[in-house]
Amino acid sequence: MRNVVLTTSVSLDGFIEAPGRDISWHRVDEELHQHFNDFLRDTGAFLSGRVTHQLMVDYWPTADQGPDVSAVEADFAAIWREKRKLVYSRTLERADWNTTIVRDVVPEEVRALKEEPGGDLILGGAHLAAAFLRQGLVDAFRIYVHPVLVGAGTPLFTEAAPADLRLVETRTFGNGVVLLHHERTTSGPPAEATPPAETEVAGR
Repeated sequence: MRNVVLTTSVSLDGFIEAPGRDISWHRVDEELHQHFNDFLRDTGAFLSGRVTHQLMVDYWPTADQGPDVSAVEADFAAIWREKRKLVYSRTLERADWNTTIVRDVVPEEVRALKEEPGGDLILGGAHLAAAFLRQGLVDAFRIYVHPVLVGAGTPLFTEAAPADLRLVETRTFGNGVVLLHHERTTSGPPAEATPPAETEVAGR
């Protein structure tokens, strides 16, 4: 069975973005970008909310056509276009680029998705992550801690079912970013005890 892996960058003080959805503080250099490409290439699908999906759609479909695009960016553009994508939104009516729109985070549907063949499912965005965490549906965490304090913004964790985690990998990159990779060892409350999220989970 494949895992749902929450994968995101975060500031040292716990934010995934500064006010105004500012992520200019992300330190993604060539080494880190290549690492992302190598990791994501063999994953099964990207799970995201509406805003994150639309931000990706605004840039990556044609990112490799620019005259100054780097090799790692062109590589990721191809990965992103070809990868299966699920966008969770109650308002989005149409989505291209191998994307399926899903209206709610339903535990039975997520578990069925995990039973399908293929690589792990990459979950991104604080609001969507909160919906998955409430249901106890996140199996692993790949958190990239950037050496910066942003002071305010969107926190990564707003709520989660209790769970014990096991640290399985750390890596320090040349730019100071540190990967913390944890896997779940115990589950929180039964997923059936929590109804599907009633709010738009598409914030990020």
